[in-house]
Amino acid sequence: MYKNLFESIVSKKNKISVVGLGYVGLPLAIAFAKKADVVGFDISESKIKEYLNGNDVTKEVGDEAIQNTTAYFTANEKCLQDCKFHIVAVPTPINKDKTPDLKPLIAASRTVGKNLTAGSIVVFESTVFPGVTEEICAPILAKESGLQYGTEFKVGYSPERINPGDKIHRLETIVKVVSAMDLESLDIADGVYKLIIDAGVHRAESIKVAEAAKVIENSQRDINIAFMNELAIIFNRLGIDTKSVLEAAGTKWNFLKFTPGLVGGHCIGVDPYYLTYLAEEIGYHSQVILAGRKINDDMGKYVAENTVKKMIQANNQIKRAKVAVLGITFKENCPDSRNTKVIDIIAELREYGIQVQVVDPVANAEEVKTEYGINLCRLDEVKDVAAVIIAVAHSDFAALTLQDVKLLYKAGNETEFAHAEVAATLARDSDKSNPVLIDVKGIFDRHEAQKMNYLYWRL
Repeated sequence: MYKNLFESIVSKKNKISVVGLGYVGLPLAIAFAKKADVVGFDISESKIKEYLNGNDVTKEVGDEAIQNTTAYFTANEKCLQDCKFHIVAVPTPINKDKTPDLKPLIAASRTVGKNLTAGSIVVFESTVFPGVTEEICAPILAKESGLQYGTEFKVGYSPERINPGDKIHRLETIVKVVSAMDLESLDIADGVYKLIIDAGVHRAESIKVAEAAKVIENSQRDINIAFMNELAIIFNRLGIDTKSVLEAAGTKWNFLKFTPGLVGGHCIGVDPYYLTYLAEEIGYHSQVILAGRKINDDMGKYVAENTVKKMIQANNQIKRAKVAVLGITFKENCPDSRNTKVIDIIAELREYGIQVQVVDPVANAEEVKTEYGINLCRLDEVKDVAAVIIAVAHSDFAALTLQDVKLLYKAGNETEFAHAEVAATLARDSDKSNPVLIDVKGIFDRHEAQKMNYLYWRL
């Protein structure tokens, strides 16, 4: 039944489906379409409409790639019946109580199951804790399809390693971990992924091993960043600049060069909870992982508190004061704002009665409005603020000078930020004695900022 499946995919007698066309699924669909016939399925009709119009809402592959691809984008699940190799790449978020939210994955499994045909392989890419693929997803596929698991259809797991916004570490250049329920399905999955992965494929010895590998990759990074954040808290109390300390320590060959920051998004800030949830289920209470999570989850509030302290130091009235927050996405140069920790800064500032203006030229404005009820404003609309928080290191913000930023504190600012002489003049004329600048990622020179009378603070 499976003997010639790989050959039939390469010869385009059978199709590949990609279920879920977000930051992970879209690049997969585009890449596979260069080698095979691909059906790209998503439940969002608005998203499909954008793709059919040639618009890349994820900014991962670009409009030109979508316009030129042979992949067939659809919200009609019946089209999955034409496919024999299914890849499920839907989000796996967490609930408010920090437990895994498998609803999107379960729904996707039902959709695929209802349209599954005999002789198919379903590979899951969504981040899960060990056991989900075989113990939760596979039974759903069997129930919905009426097919026998292990003979009439098989499953595999290949964890996504997409790094949104990263143009260097791309799908094709990252080693792909691949696993499957038996050697036959592993050989097929291995061959299919090798069609697009230039960096090669690592064959995990079991599906559970591959699932576990995924959750620890981001848990390891989360813990390292938590350590940096804890150091930043300690050094801040000591009056020592954390970035300077890390630059000095980084001169040693084996020092791991992590930096403090806000840890949001769908991977690093989420995956550890999948692992600790399973640990609790088997009677072990995580200590290191959860401690790191608590530190990172509290960093937004910590940034806001230090902003208020600097504002008090500058003799600003706190209630009804205006603060500009530059950047709301979960990482630089990426339009995705879901699960961003910048929202924690904004929420805490509002608790003090502060009016917050949010600027983000990269973010999906509609998504920000829907998710958080925030209307983004343009940079030239920001005026008369007591403090500026550069929360995300977008290239647009890194291109600003400290003179440019000074304009944001001026009442009635309508000046373009083009480093013109008139801008510099207005900046000098509109100097406030001690403008507060919170530079979360340290994109500016601290000494230069202090020379310009900024009350400057960074993690």
